[in-house]
Amino acid sequence: MIRRRLGLGAAAIALVLPLGGCMTVHGERALIPSVAPDEAAKVLAGFATVDNEATKAWDPQLLARIETGPLGAIDGAGVRAKHVNNPGGNPKFSPLTFSDTKYWIPRQVGWPKFFVADTATNHAAAGSRWLMVFRRDAASEPWRAAYLAVAAEGTLPRLATDGDGHVVPVPADGGGLLLAPGTLGTAYTGYLQHGTGADRFAKGAATSTLRANRGDQARTPNSVTQYADQPADDGDFAPVALRTQDGGALVFFGTRHQAKSTYRAGYNLSIDPDTRALMTGTPRTSVTLSHVGQQMVTVPKAGATGPGGQVVFISRLVGLVGAAGE
Repeated sequence: MIRRRLGLGAAAIALVLPLGGCMTVHGERALIPSVAPDEAAKVLAGFATVDNEATKAWDPQLLARIETGPLGAIDGAGVRAKHVNNPGGNPKFSPLTFSDTKYWIPRQVGWPKFFVADTATNHAAAGSRWLMVFRRDAASEPWRAAYLAVAAEGTLPRLATDGDGHVVPVPADGGGLLLAPGTLGTAYTGYLQHGTGADRFAKGAATSTLRANRGDQARTPNSVTQYADQPADDGDFAPVALRTQDGGALVFFGTRHQAKSTYRAGYNLSIDPDTRALMTGTPRTSVTLSHVGQQMVTVPKAGATGPGGQVVFISRLVGLVGAAGE
């Protein structure tokens, strides 16, 4: 499991696109940029400001205002646990800063709208960048961070752009791909659960290695573990996809995962404080852990062959969102 430092939120800033003259352009009907670059920069700056306030205080209420989707589910649970165990705040607080930021802004009709901040940060490993997807559901709503991915420099594909430099969004049911963005969650969780469609996913830590590790851990001298995987692809968990220059797509999508471990009689269960803070019930013989995953992958165009003809995982961040004991 990859655990990031819990970054919490951004200022709840509802942005209004600056439009010249007296004419009003309606975002629900016109094809317009999802956000102006200077406004996108304000959103990210607000994110850093409130993130630092909330992380220092372990304040879940700030987080609930400004994160959503898979990122909000993961951080929300993590902050609640940290607050339970550290009600006085974060004794190891280190301010978050961003630098060398690029903004991927699509033209879109209707809602929701999104943009991506591609940024360096002092909380990422050397040579890595954060990709943060911000979305909002209406002009009256604030921008909220829905996805976070971490990518090593040089691992991102080249994105397609229009004549004005805007990135090109791909709809959930977008054709011309090995898998439409809206079907990725179902395909991936089906592969994890049953091994179906293995030829569509490149081997790696998030695919073949993960399934092998689960096989090794399913039955041990002390426990039996059962896994359940489900897509999470509607509402604020809806996937976000951008066209790449080679005709494929870069896709962010979410998933849900459960692992129920039943232990032999007399086994001494050891549960870490953050997990215990999220737990319902009393763990006597079994523990069920619920996780949310946020993934960023490249999907090839339909008909691509060879190593480039499979879904490749660039980033997968997984966080505990609930626990139950029996």
